[in-house]
Order: sequence, then structure tokens, then C-alpha cells
Amino acid sequence: MRILHTADWHFGRSLEGRSRLEEQAAFVDELAGIVREESIDLVLLAGDVYDSVNPPAAAEQLFYEALSRLADGGKRTVAVIAGNHDHPERVAASAPLAMRSGIRLVGMPTDQPVTVDVVRTGERAVIAALPYPSESRLRELLSEETDEAILRTAYSERVGRLMTRLGESFGPDSVNLAMSHIYVLGGLETDSERPIQIGGAYTVDPSALRIGADYVALGHLHRPQRVHGDERMRYSGSPLAYSFSEAGQSKSVIVFDAEPGKPVQPKELLLSCGRPLVKWTAKGGLSEVYGWLEDGRDSRSWIDLDVWMTETMTMLHVQQLRRLHSGIVHIRPVYPETEASADEDGRSRDQLPAEELFRRFYTRQTGGAEPDAETVRLFLELVAEEDETPASEEPQAVSVLEGGEEA
Repeated sequence: MRILHTADWHFGRSLEGRSRLEEQAAFVDELAGIVREESIDLVLLAGDVYDSVNPPAAAEQLFYEALSRLADGGKRTVAVIAGNHDHPERVAASAPLAMRSGIRLVGMPTDQPVTVDVVRTGERAVIAALPYPSESRLRELLSEETDEAILRTAYSERVGRLMTRLGESFGPDSVNLAMSHIYVLGGLETDSERPIQIGGAYTVDPSALRIGADYVALGHLHRPQRVHGDERMRYSGSPLAYSFSEAGQSKSVIVFDAEPGKPVQPKELLLSCGRPLVKWTAKGGLSEVYGWLEDGRDSRSWIDLDVWMTETMTMLHVQQLRRLHSGIVHIRPVYPETEASADEDGRSRDQLPAEELFRRFYTRQTGGAEPDAETVRLFLELVAEEDETPASEEPQAVSVLEGGEEA
């Protein structure tokens, strides 16, 4: 049988308020084409279907359309597990109806594997499918200890026992697969994943997943990667770049042939959908940025811009840049005094007192004026009030310019 592994669709996710739904729909189009061209029998979707437990209706509609197109009236099976972003009951709500079309939806951790019979080859796949196994979803407290190492060991051992139990249905005459949405020790993260390892407590040792599976399909990390160099234990990564920490990454799905008792050889198929995320560093100032825009540089990309400035950046500058390129997401002015890592006394910015930082900020924003003593006093009073505010009530930082430096 021929199998495709994907994960971390995050339907409904935006980029700083900018919708990605059109790009996500383009991914569905490309994926539907791949499963046809590659004659895929089984699609594994390893969690994070949505970006939140309460996704917008358009995201749900796109997901169900994707399932329908991939399954193609039962011609192939699609197996889906819930990730940490998903509401498990929401993912599994339509399972009884979906099963009639060859779609298997698993929301909560269970000790029952998913079995798939492939008519084309006459083979059976047994999937040790473990949705995101948080303590609340497992409905148990794994340890009363607070030591991180003890918690991590307890969690990893619990996952290992669950996977071993699921793997008891593996047989010599079946294609044996494992699938989960977890953070495996040593995985390379990006800024776009919501942490699930809580200081390391929800970290799984790779040994917990070595249950005799021919392939282990993982979800959660958005960078495509092998686990400890094992070709048969992989994160497929997300289909789109969801933060600028993923700028320059290639996105892909994984395809392989599987036959009972024979090793698999996974290969990555690169995706072309999605607008690239790129970083611009304009040390030549606004004139350099305008030149790039006139040349049509990265015309269909989302852009994170650092621009060196000798004068105050105004809202007029921001508006003009965004009129010239609607994909400019962040605009950060960099001034000569902020470029330097230390002041005359050799102190870095994070070592400077709040009063000095405020004076520098005020001077830059006003084009050279110095704050009077009363203004500085009021600022310091606000800082003191902020320090006394309980953590749960702390206000969010206010941006001086949209996408600009915060104070």
C-alpha cells in the first residue's frame, strides 16, 4: 500500500490578523492532486487540524471539504487524530458518519488501534493512533511530584505504555504504523508551535515510540525532521510557514510504500502552495526598501522588515510602505543608538535604568527633544504601578507604531 503522512494544518490560523484561509485552500488543492498522482491508499493526519479548540466556521468547512476530496468516496482511507490545538470531541464528532466514507477520526487517547483494509492491495494496516495525550485527556494525574525530571520520566513512560498496548495488535501479516501528536526529545522547534512540553515535563523519549512499527508519523513540530536521525520516525511539518521563525523553510508531505515485513523508504514531496515568509534587513534606509518594492522583490511574500532610520518613522511612512506592498507584516525601525549593543559605559540596553531608556525613547520619538522632570516622574510612577500589578492582570505592551518598537 502507498501512504502519505501530513500534520499541523492549523486551519483558521492568521498571521498578525491576516487571513491564511486562501493559502490553506490552495494546500488542500495541491494535496488532493498529490494523492491522485501518487496513487495514495492511506492518508495519515497527525493532529492540529485546527488552530484553536473553537475554530471559525470557514475553517471547519475547509477541513470537511478536504476530508471528502482526499477520501474520494471511500477510494482511500484518511486517518486523523486530534492535536493539542484541537478540541478532541469536535474532531471526533462526525466519526460515525465519516467512517462510511473511509474517514477515521480519533479525538481522545484510547487503547484500541485503527485498522484499515486496503482493497487495491488486499493488505491491512494497523495504526497505533495516539491523539495528544495530556494529563487531562488521559484523565489521570501522572505524578504528584513537581520535579521536572520526574514528571518527564512519568509522562514518557505513560506514553510508552499506551503505545505498547496499541502495538499489541501488530502482526507479521499487517503494515504496522504508529501515529501521535507529541514533543519527542531532541526535536527542533519554531516560534509558531504552542508549547506542550511545559518546561520539559511533556517530553517523550524516542524509546517510548519504538514498538515495532514500520513507520512512526508524528505531529506538533512545524519543521520537517527525522527523530534522532531515524528515517522511519518523522515529523512531516506544517504545510505552510506560520511564523517568521520558519522563513526559508521548505514545506512538504511524506510518501512511502509499505508492505508487511519489509522496511519502508520515506521520501519528502515538496509543496508549492503558500506565500513565502521572508525577512528584509534594509541598512540603506527607506530608500533601499522603496527600491526593492519598485523592483518587485518578493511580490507575493509576507515580509518582516527591519529598516535602519536616522529620522523618526511616522505613521505616514508605515502607511506608504503597506500601500506599496500589502504583504508587509512587521515594520521595525532601527536607530543608530539601538543598533549599538552597549552605551559609552559599556552597558547593554537591558542593563540601563528605566529612566535612561525612557529619556532615549522620548528623544528619538520627538526628533531630539529632552523630557522635562515632570514627564520623567510620571513615567516612573507608571512603571512602579506596573510592577505592583498581579501577573494575571498585567496589560499587554502597547505598540508605538503598528508593527513597530514597543515601550
